[in-house]
Amino acid sequence: FRFKDSLAEDLRRADLVISHAGAGSCLETLEEGRPLIVVINEKLMNNHQLELAKRLHRDGHVLCCNCSTLVETLQSMDLSTLKPFPPGQPEKFSLFLDQVFGFQ
Repeated sequence: FRFKDSLAEDLRRADLVISHAGAGSCLETLEEGRPLIVVINEKLMNNHQLELAKRLHRDGHVLCCNCSTLVETLQSMDLSTLKPFPPGQPEKFSLFLDQVFGFQ
């Protein structure tokens, strides 16, 4: 893809998404309920994406691989093993902040 303002429509139409492990990309895809293969970029300094990818994989929400294992992952994947990502609960977070700051 060249730059697009939004991938929302592409995500809605996708049968499978292959992405890096950036938080925005992962969460947007999972919130759309699309199966996701996360490709870890092992060359990133501090590899901050690895922690998120490992957690989402451990919780059963994504498949994980690196560039050298992507083809193998595609050949052996079983998307039926992926668990739906739970919806966010912004009202609970808002209530928590209200309590912390004494607004309630």
